[in-house]
Amino acid sequence: MNVSELLRLLQTEHDESAARAGNPREQIERLTTALAETAARLAELAATRKVIDGLTPPDHATAPAETATVYQRIVTTFNEHPGKVFRVRDLHEHLGLPTDEPSINVTRSRLGRLVRQGLLEQPGRGV
Repeated sequence: MNVSELLRLLQTEHDESAARAGNPREQIERLTTALAETAARLAELAATRKVIDGLTPPDHATAPAETATVYQRIVTTFNEHPGKVFRVRDLHEHLGLPTDEPSINVTRSRLGRLVRQGLLEQPGRGV
């Protein structure tokens, strides 16, 4: 075997090895990208969980009625009675709120805000 043939064989071996190395490099790039995207998503989920944990009572317990805002009490009532349709006056009686007309109008306004925010659904007029 002469030197030029040996150099040609070495070059052929080098080219084949370089070609084989290209495929794992591409896989490493794809996996690195996927890992970075997954790490970013995990950070987003951790931040979301932290915000939600800060907004909910410990152990996801229902806030006591005396310390909860009227909005919280309304949403809690609907969560405790899924599928039940309330009229405003019935909701007031259930929550132990005054049933005079000005108080009921305030609650109508609150319910409208909750519907617009997507927290409640209004199946029909007056309910």
